[in-house]
Parts: sequence; C-alpha cells; structure tokens
Amino acid sequence: MKSFVFFTRYDWRNDMIRIRKPSDDTELVRLIKAELLPYSHSVRPHDAHTIRELPKRFRWGVTYVAAKGKTGPPVAFVHCSASRGELLVDMLVTHPQHRGCGHGTSLMSYAEAYGRKHRCAVSRLFVDRSNGRAMAYYHKLGYSVLRFWPDLQCHELIKPL
Repeated sequence: MKSFVFFTRYDWRNDMIRIRKPSDDTELVRLIKAELLPYSHSVRPHDAHTIRELPKRFRWGVTYVAAKGKTGPPVAFVHCSASRGELLVDMLVTHPQHRGCGHGTSLMSYAEAYGRKHRCAVSRLFVDRSNGRAMAYYHKLGYSVLRFWPDLQCHELIKPL
C-alpha cells in the first residue's frame, strides 16, 4: 500500500505590491532583525540604536511591500531611494516561508521602475560578504560587483537602468 504526503503550497494569487504604511513598520523591523541583521558585519540584531532608526529610514525614499491583499501583513519589502541619477536599493527582505513566489523579483521591478521614473541611470546596492544567496540572486537580476568594501565587509553591486 502506497502512502501519499500532501504539501500545502503558498497561494500567491491574492498577493499585491503596495506602498508601505506606517502600520507595516513593526513587521518590517521584525523581518530586518530576523533576515538581514544576522548577515551584517557592523550591526547586531539587538542593536537598539539601529532598530530605533529604522522607522526614520523608511521615511526617505520609497518602500514597496508585498502583502496578501490590501490590508494583509507584509511578507516581503524593498526600500530604495533616488538621488543624483542613482537608485540606491537599501533593503530587500522576503519572509523565508514566502521565498520562491516571485516577491523579490516583483519588488525589484518596482524599485527599478521608481529609479527610471526619477531619471536614474544606474541601480546600486550592497550585499554582506556572508550572504551568498543574495549575491547569486542579484547576479541573476543583472547586477555585477563593482567593488568590495573591507571595512563594511560588503560587496557593492551595480546595474544599468
């Protein structure tokens, strides 16, 4: 007799990309603490000053959120800003249970469109040295390494827009 195991797949059909709302900040900070800060060479997950500064950081530039419906909690987000002809992708985070659903790619498309709208010629971002998964992901999106910053332990990546 054969036994079958059924896996529940995430249903992304009701997901949407929207602009960040202040009520999203608690979940965004939680995602940053869990998914970004552990890779950081210079910041620790419980660094109170850094955590306090995050909501202020969200106020410059734009933050796009992937969520289930218009009011659902964020499952992924990208934060970016445009200045002097360059788009700076500051943060991209996807909840581990929602990876592989295309949220990161959709969010990066929104960020890059924001950059083109603001007449940016290039997109720039930084990836922590220990985050090999992110390096591979950004290479797939067309980013290439510009340089390595030893003091920050980060690679600087760039892509023409």
